[in-house]
Amino acid sequence: MPTRVQDLVGGLDQGTTGTRFAIFDRGGRLVASDYRPNRQIHPQPGWVEHDPLEIWADAQAVMRGALAKAGVAAGRLAAIGIANQTETLVVWDPASGQPLGNAVVWQDTRARELCDELARTGLAETVAERTGLSLSSYYTAPKLAWLLRHVPGLRERAESGAAVAGTIDAWLTWNLTGGARAAGGAAGANRAAGTNRAAGAGAGRHVTDYSNASRTMLLDLERLRWDGELAAAFGIPQAMLPEVRPSIDPLGGARTAADVLGEPVPLLASLGDQQAALVGQACFDRWETKLTIGTGTFALANLGETAVRSSHGLVTSVGYGRDPGRCTYVLEGSIAYSGGVIQWLRDGLGIVASETEAEALASDVPDSGGVTLVPAFSGLYAPHWDMTARGLIGGLTGHSDRRHIVRAAYEAICFQAREVLSAMELDMGRRLQEVRVDGGASRSDFLMQLLADTLSRPVLRPAVTEATALGAASLAGLAAGLWSGTDELRSLWRLDRRFDPAEDPARADERAGIWSRAVERSRGW
Repeated sequence: MPTRVQDLVGGLDQGTTGTRFAIFDRGGRLVASDYRPNRQIHPQPGWVEHDPLEIWADAQAVMRGALAKAGVAAGRLAAIGIANQTETLVVWDPASGQPLGNAVVWQDTRARELCDELARTGLAETVAERTGLSLSSYYTAPKLAWLLRHVPGLRERAESGAAVAGTIDAWLTWNLTGGARAAGGAAGANRAAGTNRAAGAGAGRHVTDYSNASRTMLLDLERLRWDGELAAAFGIPQAMLPEVRPSIDPLGGARTAADVLGEPVPLLASLGDQQAALVGQACFDRWETKLTIGTGTFALANLGETAVRSSHGLVTSVGYGRDPGRCTYVLEGSIAYSGGVIQWLRDGLGIVASETEAEALASDVPDSGGVTLVPAFSGLYAPHWDMTARGLIGGLTGHSDRRHIVRAAYEAICFQAREVLSAMELDMGRRLQEVRVDGGASRSDFLMQLLADTLSRPVLRPAVTEATALGAASLAGLAAGLWSGTDELRSLWRLDRRFDPAEDPARADERAGIWSRAVERSRGW
């Protein structure tokens, strides 16, 4: 019987605005991909939700769609890796597989007052010391604590084993490995017995990886395990939480359930989307940095195995863990709204019909004409961490028109990136000579040139801008033996285009000064 060829690897990238599955070959080249957008749900001001069942349905659809486009069966895949929007919370019934409400998205601010309450108890200092994070509604723990306080009967369900929780990776992993489909009512009994499986053999595994766990505000950053004292401080029953495992082979050789793709496929990697992008950008050495511009902007610097703590408004998290008890740490700066600002101009204000029109309008004027837009729609994240801030548009005159407002939105993306990268340089004690970029917004030549001008540094865009999917697939392929190590993965990185700054740095500094004054005016609402 001929040997079965398994020379491809897949990356499932579940993001804030959509779900993508991308298939890559041994050379790191994109073979095929499929994508579906996420429906954004805003039930109240400051609340942002997704439908977990829609996410699961989309994940199945894009995996099957990419395989169909590639013209291959699932058996050609040596492995699958998952990357996901971090901090977003799902709570579900392990017996039925039904979510107990919508997913609460990382941008959601409903737990802001709860965070203020906990900060008054001195918890912020403990959170920073043990988890490397700032006490903010951005992270998962305050969201879960809020639900346990406000959703009738949820705490009782959690304490009886009838409700479990996790970030999007845990929800997808549980469903990919069988969910409640192969288990029936035995799930609750196993949960009550303290296992991390929803049910018996073949049923869903309730597991998360080090990187996602590090974004919950419940993981001891040094010991890489749940911190029981923090869970108690938030009022979270620890039995709700998934088992914490390394990012590579987190399930110990488990495969997807046969009904997902028609035959089982090894599920050999799982990590947060920004950490996956760091891998996809081949930033394997200490201090190497990438900038992902999608719905938000996320700057990550590789810290190696030493968890450097920030003194300038950034946070320290896990990048990825290859072995139990060991990991690569990252320094991270998170920005809530970047590409999402352009979507807001389209869907919220209605002043553009598409992203293509937005770019054309912004390109039609040499500058913003003094208009400044601060997109603090969910407060300000790094490096300010001010949840009292609100968005504003300032500097309007009779000369201003929609072109200047749209141009100011693009400039806001770049100014926020400049703030975060400047803070990162201070923490690292070194200047970044260049910045590697990825994410959907990086496809815009206009934005990338504006970014290079604003940063006064070269911006490098790779040939594969879907770095998140590539990173998840790369770690899965590494575990499957497709590649021998990170040196071979590094060799797969290829440059598409380099953008050199064309603006006088003094002019860039002047524009940044105007932006900083506008940011101060946005705070304290």
